[in-house]
Amino acid sequence: MTLPLTPNTATAKPAPIALALAIIHRLERFPRGLDALLWRLAAATVFWRSGQTKVTGFHINDTTFDLFRDEYKVPLVPPEVAAVLASITENLCAVLLVVGLASRLSAGALFGMTLVIEIFVYPESWPDHLLWSAVLVPIILRGPGVLSLDHLVRRRLDPVAGHNL
Repeated sequence: MTLPLTPNTATAKPAPIALALAIIHRLERFPRGLDALLWRLAAATVFWRSGQTKVTGFHINDTTFDLFRDEYKVPLVPPEVAAVLASITENLCAVLLVVGLASRLSAGALFGMTLVIEIFVYPESWPDHLLWSAVLVPIILRGPGVLSLDHLVRRRLDPVAGHNL
């Protein structure tokens, strides 16, 4: 003898599975914004800390030029130029990421810098570079999120697309 299945018994799930699914459904409905803010802050922290070792106030340290000349030796770019570009890029892009302004451009610049560091300077540090890339690429591809100045600007310029930042 078989018991007829009612809609409630046919779809009933054990309590732990039902709880897990309920938690997953709630997490998936959470508005995107906090994750993007954390990506931006994580990337900004890494590059800000590095950029601050290269400068004193608004002046690039002499040791920074020595570092680019003697250790980094980036090809195709004179060490004096590379030192200035790297110092400005790390510090400026970190600040822009924190406030969420020109976020995709900033993340793209820092991602490019990460690739140069990986390929030409410290290829053995690929685990660090992979982590940096893991927080930069979502910003480039998906945007800075709703907790950013970019979102406000985009909403102003394109109200229909502004909600997708």
